[in-house]
Amino acid sequence: TVEPQTREISDSTIGGTFLCSTYPILDHDGKLRGYTHTLKNITESKRLRAQLLHAQKMKSIGTLAGGIAHDFNNLLMSIQGVISLILADIGKTHPHYEWLKSIEDQVASGASLTRQLLGFVKGGEFDLKPTDMNEIAHKTASLFGRTRRELAVNETYEPDLLPVLADRGQMEQVLLNLYLNAWQAMPTGGELYIETSNVILDESYTRAYDLKPGDYVKLSVTDTGTGMEKTIQQRIFDPFFTTKERGWGTGLGLASTFNIIKNHNGIINVYSQQGRGSTFNIYLPAVRTDIPLEEPESSEQSFSKGSETILLVDDEQLILDVGKEMLAALGYEVMAASGAAEALEVFKTHHKDIDLVILDMVMPTMGGEEVYARMREMHPEVRVLLSSGYSVNGKPGQILEKGCDGFIQKPFTMAQLSRSIRNILEKNPTNKSKNGF
Repeated sequence: TVEPQTREISDSTIGGTFLCSTYPILDHDGKLRGYTHTLKNITESKRLRAQLLHAQKMKSIGTLAGGIAHDFNNLLMSIQGVISLILADIGKTHPHYEWLKSIEDQVASGASLTRQLLGFVKGGEFDLKPTDMNEIAHKTASLFGRTRRELAVNETYEPDLLPVLADRGQMEQVLLNLYLNAWQAMPTGGELYIETSNVILDESYTRAYDLKPGDYVKLSVTDTGTGMEKTIQQRIFDPFFTTKERGWGTGLGLASTFNIIKNHNGIINVYSQQGRGSTFNIYLPAVRTDIPLEEPESSEQSFSKGSETILLVDDEQLILDVGKEMLAALGYEVMAASGAAEALEVFKTHHKDIDLVILDMVMPTMGGEEVYARMREMHPEVRVLLSSGYSVNGKPGQILEKGCDGFIQKPFTMAQLSRSIRNILEKNPTNKSKNGF
């Protein structure tokens, strides 16, 4: 042919992708005498284009996921509230106690799914604190190992592992996702290896991820399972991509894992060969700090009662109804408002009698941020516990910085609600009597 041609080629020997342009060489009579070929290395531009497309995809998924997670958590809140009320009235010997606890566990699993969805939100939905990854890895491995007896779990931890800034709950979710993925790759059993170490990543490695070089904590999860072919490895972190049969996976586990690590300014890679297993390597920036490490949250389910007056604000009637019952069961006098306008009217009339406002974050016409600002104009000493299906980062965190007294994420149990209320009321006691004087 005498027409110029351009095509993309890959060279496995040097590991690059090139744009090959071929032009014909013609003599004075127009006869073809040969060709010239030029090669342009487009490896980096292809990588950047793929990263851009992936980022755009994640942003779209994040917008959708945030809305779904909020609505789903509201639904779970109404279920959790009813379960909490029933469990508060019956003892462990009741024939239905274990069934009710099982429902509560399923609500917790649903809340875990929404945390995975929120992992797609840009910037992360995280509460970052200095954290010991050895402790989290061991805790999650022990929990997982007890439920998967067909696996041999091997743990090797760096004795002097540096701390990382991390959200403990999200890191637990990341590791459980990787363990579950490994288990599903070993249907007849096998070996699971978990290892941590301190490493130093130089600029030549971190540049591709737009991260700073320096001290990192490496955590590796290796299985002896079926492994993956290259085409699957390239899509393993895509949202809703799964090779599992219907009912065995949503395609969210590894995608949310990728985003959680990315939003922690970390790196996650996978290395795999068919028939020889897979290794997931996570790199998190290490920190050197004197701040105490994050401690595991207490599993204590007892709750303290009170007698103060609480204004409960929520635009969802189911949540308002169950919330009133939960607060009444804890001994509080309850005023309720189904939305921003009603909340402001009730507060304007009764603010001297109200000891605490439990305020929903997301409401139509006027959100919790504006309601809180208007309440402070009426009564600067108002105490507010913010409630939302979103986590504390983002908008809720901004309101807390403006003086809001606390935050509780839906769905919450009666014990969690009790602790949050008492933490605020006992931390900032008021000198007024029950009548506000």
